[in-house]
Amino acid sequence: MTIPLNFIKSNNKMQKMSLSRRLLYSTLIFMAGVILGVISKVLDTTPTNYLPYFLQILDLRNFFSRMGVWIFLAVVISVYSNKPYKSAVNVFLFFVGMIGSYYLYTVLVAGFFPKSYMMIWIIMTCISPFLAFVCWYAKGKGIMAIFISSIIVMVISRQAFAFGFWYFDITSILELLLWIATIFVLYQSPKQIIKVVSIGLLLFFLTAQIHLFGVLL
Repeated sequence: MTIPLNFIKSNNKMQKMSLSRRLLYSTLIFMAGVILGVISKVLDTTPTNYLPYFLQILDLRNFFSRMGVWIFLAVVISVYSNKPYKSAVNVFLFFVGMIGSYYLYTVLVAGFFPKSYMMIWIIMTCISPFLAFVCWYAKGKGIMAIFISSIIVMVISRQAFAFGFWYFDITSILELLLWIATIFVLYQSPKQIIKVVSIGLLLFFLTAQIHLFGVLL
């Protein structure tokens, strides 16, 4: 089955990179994952009152322990890769670096082994290339691109907002900023982004009380 032409990115005008540049780009993404994994674990194991005041205010410990920031970074890597298979490779490398450094620090420095929680993240890492491959098409043209972008907005909205029959809350300022940043990343035109945000929020409100993604979302 062929993919409709309006489903393919029309804004992908990046020149082909040399093999060395592609390897460098992928290596930098892997190293970014390693660094963020270590930072996340250091924050997680450091008592709040030992952290600088501005970090206490931002509550980065809880921010990095939630899925929102990692989903956002994976989306950014996906949509700004110049080929769908490259987005799959790059997102996988990012999560391998992040998960590997996080749990190596956990075992070697913190001195414990959270097997069940680690397995959840390993599974997430294994399926991340497939999700990244799909997300690459979010900046394309046509109905499918709108639908994929809307799903991304719904997922990020589930992180940023809490909605019930009698309440609507913002989870945190940082999560709200991620939500806004996601809109900018997915933006192509006023008409397109209005459709994406409207459908994404509608899906969020319809599914807010359903545990679609288990305890992680």
